[in-house]
Amino acid sequence: MALQLEQKKDIVADVNAAAGDALAAVLADHRGVSVAEMTDLRRRARESGVYLRVVRNTLLKRAVHGTGFECLAEVASGPTMLAFSRDEPGSAARLLKDAAADIRELDIKALSIGGQLLPPDAIDRMASLPTREQALGMLMSVMQAPVAKLVRTLMDVPGKLTRTLAAVRDQREQAT
Repeated sequence: MALQLEQKKDIVADVNAAAGDALAAVLADHRGVSVAEMTDLRRRARESGVYLRVVRNTLLKRAVHGTGFECLAEVASGPTMLAFSRDEPGSAARLLKDAAADIRELDIKALSIGGQLLPPDAIDRMASLPTREQALGMLMSVMQAPVAKLVRTLMDVPGKLTRTLAAVRDQREQAT
């Protein structure tokens, strides 16, 4: 079934809006993926806040024109599935990396973050980016470390005084 011009414009506008809000993008070849696998992948994408869409290459090229993901137009060929990370830069990469482990037919073509096109083998690095909660936890532990060290240092002074007085007391008790 051929798409009408208005439908194509809607798809381009939808993908362009998603690209404008996205932090990172992953392009994959979905040739051979079953309907059940694709349905499960879409469900997992919704749960993780990833925009996932199968889009024609000509529409994809028009949609990403003028966005930070314009570099994806270079590698758009064959059946293309597009995943945009909305909340965390690594969420789309994590989703498709996990899916590619389960679905042999799913083939990652390219990644893009910060306007740079990355090769498919960079999926591991991108998928290992911490989630927002993990990053905040790491930041808080770094910020807390100097304060904790200061408290330990300040608490060490009364402890040394107490141990010194206890040693003097024990020495006097032994002398008598």
